[in-house]
Amino acid sequence: MTKHFLGVITLLSLAMTCGQLQAGPARYWQWQSIVDAKVLTCSPTQLGPGWKKFRGPFRDSRCEKLVIIY
Repeated sequence: MTKHFLGVITLLSLAMTCGQLQAGPARYWQWQSIVDAKVLTCSPTQLGPGWKKFRGPFRDSRCEKLVIIY
């Protein structure tokens, strides 16, 4: 029973470590209102049906630093 318990703990620790290695900072997008095209906002997630993706991705929450993709 002890060997089984240690094996499970080892696997869980490995799985948690691998998950952390894949995590990165959120990418932000500039969203444009469908109702008023002059209204722009910055968010990492879609705001709803009244918004469309306008520009991005950005590295910061103010949508100033573009992500450079090679």
